Amino acid sequence: MKNTLYLIVVLVVGLSIKACKSGEQSEAQRTTENEVVQYGTPFDKVPDRRDVTMYQVNMRVFSEEGNFQGVTERLDSIKSLGANVVYLMPIYPVGEVRSVNSPYCITDYSLVNPEFGTLDDLRTLVEDAHNLDMAVILDWVANHTAFDNVWIADHKDWYMQDSTGNIINPPGHNWNDVAQLDFSNQEMRLEMIQTMKNWVLKANVDGFRCDYADGPPFDFWKQAIDTLRNIPGHDLLLMAEGSRNDHYKAGFDYNFGFNFFGNLKRIFERGRSVTSIEALNVSDYEGSSTGQQIIRYTSNHDVNGSDGTPLELFGGEKGSMAAFVVAAYMKSVPMIYNGQEVGTPYRLTFPFTSATIDWSINPHITAEYKKVIAFRNESDAIRRGELTSFCNDDVCAFTKKYNDEEVLVLVNLRDKKVDFDLDSTLKNTEWTDSMNGAKLMLSDQVLLESYEYIVLSNQ
Repeated sequence: MKNTLYLIVVLVVGLSIKACKSGEQSEAQRTTENEVVQYGTPFDKVPDRRDVTMYQVNMRVFSEEGNFQGVTERLDSIKSLGANVVYLMPIYPVGEVRSVNSPYCITDYSLVNPEFGTLDDLRTLVEDAHNLDMAVILDWVANHTAFDNVWIADHKDWYMQDSTGNIINPPGHNWNDVAQLDFSNQEMRLEMIQTMKNWVLKANVDGFRCDYADGPPFDFWKQAIDTLRNIPGHDLLLMAEGSRNDHYKAGFDYNFGFNFFGNLKRIFERGRSVTSIEALNVSDYEGSSTGQQIIRYTSNHDVNGSDGTPLELFGGEKGSMAAFVVAAYMKSVPMIYNGQEVGTPYRLTFPFTSATIDWSINPHITAEYKKVIAFRNESDAIRRGELTSFCNDDVCAFTKKYNDEEVLVLVNLRDKKVDFDLDSTLKNTEWTDSMNGAKLMLSDQVLLESYEYIVLSNQ
């Protein structure tokens, strides 16, 4: 009887241990299945942050299909333009509750919007871009989510609420379609940061453009960036779509040129002095360290619809090219919004479903963008050189110097001829025209035609 009881006890204990081990193995297996592993090989040619020419892609307007494949099929064209970083607007599922069909109203940070294709389609886009030596960054909307985001049902406490317990919109804005996250909640912060990390791994992307970066607090961005910078094998580019100077301290590579764009509009529309740019070259860089930059642009998805195309805002073809030269050469990293390189004459308005880009128009404008960008890509002085400004009320004039290379840029931002008086250090100096190779000896003045720009090099 004792032996029988002993065998029963042993059998029961053994089965219990086996069941326990089986449970442990099952849990371990679930952890492994949920763990995001590195897809593909991390891109080892991410450009130095000073050397970037960024290209913004709005999937909905980029092609007739409005999807990842439509972008993949035109990566060669983006490359030939001279861009080396492709920035994709939000790729995630869009909310339906209180919806205005905004790509920035996200229901699940971890999924691809089926409107654009599948995760495999995104991976193909990224891989093909990498094969062309271009990095890819994703748009990240950290401040708020859709009201039907998957987090709301189980984690209402991750959101800011009013006195009656209702989740609120972002304070101070009329963004009624989105719900404000609560950045005092550490659990939410960790989940968001992990999800950002997962995209780097599972799609092999090379960084993020962080929407409304002025919303989340400094310590969140510092925490997120410290984590992202420690992903093995990845050199990431991180852009703050914000104007707070503490974004530099948080570790972003780039702040956003809201102030430059607004000031440029005032120069063209109201006759503001061109010397006003010089103050921005100081204030926009307060708190920055070596290589941290401002992203400057003459168009993006917001201002294209709300304010106008570069052709509308900056004096047509000639004026918009002059404006772009200042954005690309003076003191920033330039960003091109899809379609501006063909001089798209109509606005691509929110929510970006009413028109697509006609890539067949204005090849002469594309050729000029290519020429301007090519010189930036070739010139260490333009990308990394020390700036000396000689602007007056009408002309943006400056030199950039790096080692033995020096470049002189003269841009007339007025729709009239201007006689520009040269600084004494520039008189009677010999240069080469960087756009056509012609030799040029400067005297006391340079006559600039309406919206004319001249780019001269000592090499």
